[in-house]
Amino acid sequence: MLSASGIANGLIVVSSLYFLLWAAAQMTMGLVAAIEMRKYKRRLSHRGQAVVDRISLPLISIVVPARNEELTIVESLRALLAIEYEPVEIVVVNDGSTDATLALLQATFGLVAAPLAYVQPLTSAPVRGIYRSTVEPRLVVVDKESGGSKADASNAGINAASGKLVMVMDADTVLAPEALSRTVLPFLEDATTIAVGANVAIVNGCRIEDGRLAEVALPRSWLARMQIVEYMRAFLLFRVACAKWNGLLILSGAFGLFRRDAVIAVGGFDRTAIGEDMDLTVRLHRHFRRRGEPFRVAFDPAPLCATQAPEDWESLRSQRLRWRRGLMQVFWRNRGMIGNPRYGFVGLATLPHTLVFEGLAPLLEFASYVLTTIAFAIGLVDWRMYLAVTLIWMLLGTAVTMLAILLHDVATRRYMGQGELGTLIAVGLIENCGYRQLNTWWSTLGTWQALTGTGGWGTMKRQQLGGAKVSATGRQ
Repeated sequence: MLSASGIANGLIVVSSLYFLLWAAAQMTMGLVAAIEMRKYKRRLSHRGQAVVDRISLPLISIVVPARNEELTIVESLRALLAIEYEPVEIVVVNDGSTDATLALLQATFGLVAAPLAYVQPLTSAPVRGIYRSTVEPRLVVVDKESGGSKADASNAGINAASGKLVMVMDADTVLAPEALSRTVLPFLEDATTIAVGANVAIVNGCRIEDGRLAEVALPRSWLARMQIVEYMRAFLLFRVACAKWNGLLILSGAFGLFRRDAVIAVGGFDRTAIGEDMDLTVRLHRHFRRRGEPFRVAFDPAPLCATQAPEDWESLRSQRLRWRRGLMQVFWRNRGMIGNPRYGFVGLATLPHTLVFEGLAPLLEFASYVLTTIAFAIGLVDWRMYLAVTLIWMLLGTAVTMLAILLHDVATRRYMGQGELGTLIAVGLIENCGYRQLNTWWSTLGTWQALTGTGGWGTMKRQQLGGAKVSATGRQ
C-alpha cells in the first residue's frame, strides 16, 4: 500500500509531467506559428495589391450590437466610418439600451425612421424601428427590445444586413483602417472560405483621435498589461497554428468576418449560448463536415482590431467566469465531435487539445497547487522538492509567455515605445506569481458554475476610448 508521502510525491510527478507536456505543446505551436507568420509577411504586399487591383469587391455589413454603450459608441462608429474599404455598410443594433445610446446616435448622426420590409431568417427579440443616417448613408440603426444576449442582437443585425459578408464585432472595438481589406483577402483567394478571424489587441493605454488609433502605448494598469500577454499567447500560438490545418475553434466576438449565408445555414448565433463566438465557430465546422462540403476558416495574425480589457478585479473575474462557463457549455454540446475522425483536425486535434489543456488544466493546476502546498505544510514533501517543482511550473509558464512576446514583437512591432518591450518581459515574469493562479481559481469556480447552472452574464466597467476612466457598466 502506498504511503501518504508516496501519494504526494506521485501527485507532484504527474503534475510536473502535465506541465511539461503543456509547455511542449505550446512551444510546438509557437514554432508552427513562427513559420506561418513568416510566410504571411512574405506574401502580404502582393496580396494587398491584389485587392487594390480588384474592380468589384463584396459588400461587407458590419454588425455592431450595442447595449448601454454611450461611452464608446460614437468613437467606435467614427472609426468604422473611416475604414479603408468600399463598399461597406454599418448596422448598429441598439439592444434595448437603458442609457443614452440611441439618443446619442440620433443626435450625432441625424437618424430618421426608415421602415424596411426584409426577410428575417434568424430569430431575435422584436424590432421596434429601423433608422438611417442623414449624414452617413452607410449607417443603419436597428432599435429592438432586449433579447438578453449579444447573440440575439447579432441575429437582428444579420437579418437587416445587405452584404454577402457580415462582420460581427463589439461596440467598444476599434478597427485598424486596413482591417476589412485584409480580412476579405481569404474570401477572394478561396471560394470555400466561410469565416475569417484576426489577432485582437488591447486598446487600453492607446490614444484615439477622430475614431482612429493615433498612438499605440501600454496602459498604466498592470492588470491590463497582464491581459496583453495573455492575448499574445492565445492569438499568436494556438490560433495561428490551428488555422494552418483548418482547425480554428473560435473567432473572437470582438472581430469575425463571416459569409452571411453560412451563418444563416447554421441558424445564426445561439441565443442560449454563453460563449456565442466559440459556439458559432464550432457549429460551422460541424455543419460543413456533416454535409461533406469543402470549407475554410481562416485567420489573420495581424492585430487588426483593439478592444477594451477590464482594469478592475471584479470585472475581470466576471469576464473569466463567463468565458469558462461558455467553454464548458461548448464541450458538452459538441461532445460527440471530440476524438471523432468525421470532424477532421477539429475532432482529432483541436477539440481534444482544448479539452485537456484548457478544460481540465485549471482543475489539475488548482489541485496541484493546493494539495502540494498542504503536503509540504504537513511534512509529506521535502521543502527542496516543493521549491523545485514550484519553480519548474513557473518557469515553464514564463518560457511560453516569452515566446509569445517574441513572436508578437517580430510579427507586429506594436509596442515599440521606450522601454515597452522590457515592460512586457517584466509582466511575463511576474504574471506567474499570483495572477495565473488566480485565473486558475476563477476557472475552477467557473467550472462549478457550469455544472450547477449558476452565474449570470456579468458586467464590465467601461472607459471612454482614448479618454479618462468613467464608472459605468455594460454587458460583457
